[in-house]
Formats: sequence, structure tokens, C-alpha cells
Amino acid sequence: MADPATLLPLLLLAPALVVVAGLAAAGGAVTSGDRATAPVVETLRLLTKQRRRTPADDPLLARIGLTVLPVAAVLALAVVPVGLPGTGAPVDLEVGVVWFNAMEVLAWFAVWTAGWGPNAVTALVGGYRTLPLGLAYELPHMLAIITPAIAAGSLDPARISAAQHGLWYAVWMPVAFLLYLVSTAAMAFWGPFAAPLGRDLAGGAGAEHAGLDRLLLHAGRWMLLVAAAAMAVPLFLGGGAPPPITGPDPFSGPAWSWFAIKLLVVLALLLGLRRVMPVLRMERFATLAWVVLIPLAVAQALVVTVVVLV
Repeated sequence: MADPATLLPLLLLAPALVVVAGLAAAGGAVTSGDRATAPVVETLRLLTKQRRRTPADDPLLARIGLTVLPVAAVLALAVVPVGLPGTGAPVDLEVGVVWFNAMEVLAWFAVWTAGWGPNAVTALVGGYRTLPLGLAYELPHMLAIITPAIAAGSLDPARISAAQHGLWYAVWMPVAFLLYLVSTAAMAFWGPFAAPLGRDLAGGAGAEHAGLDRLLLHAGRWMLLVAAAAMAVPLFLGGGAPPPITGPDPFSGPAWSWFAIKLLVVLALLLGLRRVMPVLRMERFATLAWVVLIPLAVAQALVVTVVVLV
């Protein structure tokens, strides 16, 4: 286990994301004049609003899904090293990459369960949309994660981060980095991959959830997106180390600050997807994944393997 003090970023991040989720839950209904206070107001409104019930629903099943989603996101964040390359994460696991991917799959199950629980048409269809989406993104996502692990010879995110002291993996394995970003957006049902929570289904898996249930769903989704963006930093961007340059280093600073800067850059790229790409239909994304993304991911992994062996 790492120093317990490294758990502090997680404790500070979770409440902040709950507040931000209030704005996401508002669904864009706020005016520009209320935009500054909208997250806090919407969060408080959801906390005080009564939960919604539907005929013949299964509240226990819905509660399980809504609770598991943010928990899985926090457990995924727990294996992300936020300090200098080589230093451990809050939960220092030698197979941290495997643990991280397992938590992503658990979040996938959580959204499906949250959609199944209300026993309503729109929520059920939204929940089932996670199945083809997950089958499409999970294989290229796993291959993109394994590629830097092959290069570093380790499944520990801290060791992968330390192996990039001379050159970031995002530079010499750009295909894996881009595939990771695309599959990360799909994993968090974000941007062009928001079909399980789509507006065409009045919110999809979250259509019948209100109050605290709706807040948990959106908070878990945001936390999942941040967790995946945070893992991109040690896997592809050298962790908390400054950019590798020649000569005297003018970019000195604390490791956590560099980690935060890189995290914000990755988040900006992910959030920008919603502005530049429309929502993809399930069959089109499945075709794209199996015909284009998976062969690219396999080719990138083979290139990295040959370079490592040679």
C-alpha cells in the first residue's frame, strides 16, 4: 500500500464531481444567467426531490446499479498514481491495469442494472444499449491498455509511468493513445457514445430515475470519465513528470501539478468530442470497432512488441 496521504485527491474529487453532476443532470435547462450557480442549485434540488417509482419495478436492483457505478469509479481511481513516476497509487497493485479494467466492466454492468430496475420501456432499452456498446468498445480498449504495459513489461501503472522517462508512450504509440481516448468516451457513455442515456429515449437508462438516484447516476458517469482520463496520464503521458526536454529543465514543479495539467488536457479532448461528433448508432459503432479499431489496436500492439523484443 502507498502512503495514505495519496488518497486525499480522491476524497476531494468525489464531492466536486457530485456537484458537477448536478449541472449534467439539469439537462441544459438552465439559462445563461443561472449558469454559475446551476450545479449547486441542481444538486440541492435533486437531493431533496422524491425518488420515482414505476409499476412492477425492482427498487433493490436499481439501487444496486446506481450505487455500484460511483463505487466502481472510485475503485478505478484508487489505482491511478498521481505522484512522481515510480511512486505508488493510493492502492498500489502490481496488476493495477487489470484491476482498472475490471472496474470499468463493473460500471458497464451497473448502468445495465440501473436501466433494468425500473421495469419501464425507455429505461430498459437504454440499459440494453450498453450491451452492444460494451461489446464494441471493450476489445479495442483492452488492447489499448495492454500496449503500454507491453512496452514497460509491467501491469503496474506506476512502473509504466516510470518507463517513460525519455519519451512519452503517446508519442511512439499514438494509435493506442487515440484508441484509448475513443474507447474511454464509450465506456463513460459520453459524447457520440451516449446512446444508453440518449435523448431519443428521454434519458434512456436514467429516464425513470429522479432525486438522489438521478444524482448518483450522473455523478458516477462523471467520475468514470475522470477516472479513465486520469489513467491516461500514467499510461501514455509520463505520469506526474514534466515533459522530457534537453538541457536545463525550466518546467520544474510539484508532481501533482503536472498530473493535474495533463488530466485537464485529456478531459478537454474527451469533452470536445460531444461538440465535434454526433451520437453514433449502435450498429455503426460496432462495425467501426470490429472492422477498423480492433485491427488498428492489434497492429499497434504487434509493432510495440517487435520493438521491445528487438
